[in-house]
Amino acid sequence: MTRHFLTVATLSSEQLVTLLDRADGLKADRASGRTHDELSGRSVGMIFEKPSTRTRVSFEVGLTELGAHPVVLSASELQLGRGETVEDTARVLSRYLHGLVVRTFAQARLDALASAGSIPVINALSDEAHPCQALADLQTIRERLGGLEGRRLCYLGDGNNVAHSLLEAGALVGMDVVVGHPPGYAPDPATVEHASAIAQRTGGRVGATTDPTAAATDADVLYTDVWASMGQEAEADARAASFAPYRLDHRALEVAADNALVMHCLPAHRGEEISAEAMDGPQSVVWDQAENRLHAQKALLLELLA
Repeated sequence: MTRHFLTVATLSSEQLVTLLDRADGLKADRASGRTHDELSGRSVGMIFEKPSTRTRVSFEVGLTELGAHPVVLSASELQLGRGETVEDTARVLSRYLHGLVVRTFAQARLDALASAGSIPVINALSDEAHPCQALADLQTIRERLGGLEGRRLCYLGDGNNVAHSLLEAGALVGMDVVVGHPPGYAPDPATVEHASAIAQRTGGRVGATTDPTAAATDADVLYTDVWASMGQEAEADARAASFAPYRLDHRALEVAADNALVMHCLPAHRGEEISAEAMDGPQSVVWDQAENRLHAQKALLLELLA
């Protein structure tokens, strides 16, 4: 297991499957009432430079259920907000804590924390990647479909952090992942290239297209995210016109595989990137995804900190 978890691609295929297996076991244990205390006596910092619902609650609950003490911090509460360098912050926090969970903007801030500190750093979301979400997504797909290899996942919308992590995670387990995006909103070419190289080793396939129908055709999983991510609110109106053909609605469901799963990482705007019928319909596994953030992250915490 790598010391830090900054992107999904830092894992091997075997490590990723091991995490998913452990997440399944932890989910079953919680349902049966079995408790865990492997992280007793450990304190883990949680730095939030972006608002959070699922990430904040799932990590705080997960750490508590594993016996650890979560130390929740906002950027305004740290000297980071008054000019202290990321590197100095990492060095100081490393003297107090056993690990850091960070939700931030630039990936470079995570890289700097990981390089300067001496404790594991977990990417709880950056502008470039959302690897913890991808872990929960794969756990959910595997639960519902019985396996991952050869399954086709269509992501409709912005080639953003969620799309990047899905490309990497899907490639690692031999999935066929395609991003259907408007012109000008493609995923990062370097990420696609890296995921393609991984897919060549695993028998998977990744790609991107501006044709939403082609992307959704025969998909086992239909996935979307908000059209304007945090920090892009000023672009929302301009994006809406470009993204309308990429809405996850009846049109995508009609060309996808029968009973294709409907996924969204939340928060969702019904009537924009996803229709209410798709979001709340029988094929939706959105709430399973949200729950599995807890179990997948507990597995990750145990691998890094136990």
